[in-house]
This record gives sequence, structure tokens and C-alpha cells, in this order.
Amino acid sequence: MAAVLPEVLNHYNVYNEGQVLIGISGEVELPDFEAITDTIEGSGIIGTLEEPVTGQFDSMQIKIPFSVLYEDLFAILDTTTPPTLTLRGSMQCMDPTTGVTDYYPVKVVVRGKAKTTKMGTMAKGKKMEPEVELEIQYISIDINGKNVVTLDKLNFKYSINGVDLMEKIRQQC
Repeated sequence: MAAVLPEVLNHYNVYNEGQVLIGISGEVELPDFEAITDTIEGSGIIGTLEEPVTGQFDSMQIKIPFSVLYEDLFAILDTTTPPTLTLRGSMQCMDPTTGVTDYYPVKVVVRGKAKTTKMGTMAKGKKMEPEVELEIQYISIDINGKNVVTLDKLNFKYSINGVDLMEKIRQQC
């Protein structure tokens, strides 16, 4: 892809095992990748450093909002069979040399277990705004058809831009 100026996420849908989830509303809150760290100190180091441990991340969640209580919300609550959700979006971008608008695909795939389920509120003529929070076991992000990050916590895999950062560690253990 030529140099483009990313602008906005034009639109997106959420799929559970390939089926569009009906009733999704607003923003889906994607997880933070917060590395587990340890403090490094001693001779040869001025002060201390918080050193990230390669491939090791704190608990990660994704929040899926709904407009009202709906069957699709309950379909992702079964903790014995974690759902695989796919978020597919169209990122709007501009060619900075010509001003031409174009679009490229963004895909986020997550698998995880329901950790918190908020049933929302009931008020006449209003959305209920329930929400499901999943504890992420697996996440993969593709931009314009290229995988930029994959983290599979249960299968000891972590890659950035196609480079397996855990390969050498797996070989040694």
C-alpha cells in the first residue's frame, strides 16, 4: 500500500463464528497490550528499569456493548466454549499527494471467556445498554490483509509483523 494518511474507521461489524451479531451498539473497547515487567537494577545501571518480559502480558479484556438484551448477547456467555469474535472494519484513508479517498480492511479476531456481563438498565423508551466483557485468550489483528500482531496466550505464540518473537524461547524450553 502506498503512503496514505489514515483518517477514520468508516464502518465495522462484529461476527460470532461468522454470523453478524445483531444488537451491537456504539464502541467496542479493544484491549491494551500491557507487558508484564520486572525491575532491573544493579551495577552497570543508573537507577532502575522496568523491563518488559517478551511475550508476557497482563490480563486483557474486550468489551462488547449491546443496545438491548438480545439472544446474541447470551450466545457469547458460555464459558465452556469460548466464542471467537471477528471485528471487520473499513478504514478510510487519503492519498496525501492527490487528496483521493480510499479504504483498506482492518480485522480483529479475539477468543475469550465471558468475565463480566452487565445486563444494563430498564427505562421506558430507552436503550438498556448491556455489555459483555471477555477475558482474551487469543487476539490477532490484520491491517490491509497483513497480520500485524498475534497473541495466543494458551499456545505460547506472539508475533509482530510476521516475526515470531517466542520461537527461540519455545526451542529452549
